[in-house]
Amino acid sequence: MSTGFHTFNLKNIKKIVVSIAIPLLVGVLSAFLSGNQSGSYTALVLPPLSPPSWVFAVVWPILYVLMGISAYLVSSTQAEAGLKKRAFVLYAFQLVFNFFWSIWFFRFELLSFSFLWILLLFALVILTALAFYDINRLAGWLFLPYIAWLAFASYLNYMVWMLN
Repeated sequence: MSTGFHTFNLKNIKKIVVSIAIPLLVGVLSAFLSGNQSGSYTALVLPPLSPPSWVFAVVWPILYVLMGISAYLVSSTQAEAGLKKRAFVLYAFQLVFNFFWSIWFFRFELLSFSFLWILLLFALVILTALAFYDINRLAGWLFLPYIAWLAFASYLNYMVWMLN
């Protein structure tokens, strides 16, 4: 298991850029296909602790960059191929679930289904973080803000479902 720190050199720039671009593109495409998220969000009856809609546009890119850095660290670590494959299968599944959540919630307004979906996403992200941690500690730790945000987003999703 790696301690997390990785020697960064110029030949790794392409790999890190691709690693960060993948989750960012997933987020951008999902947002595009979700429609007017800000308008949909403000039209809902919102629970206590609901942030203004602009907060999501700040938080999600940061989380996607952290995911990408984490994926880069795992891909660059010398680890058993089976461990890396399992970790990246989980990573891919959580990205797919992440991609579809906002479409279910905003585009189709499937509030109850979205809540169940985000709970599955939450579980996948925890499993991904653990799998990444087993390969590279820092990579696993970089998932903690995402896990915390999903806990908060799950609360918001549930309460929006109950209030609307």
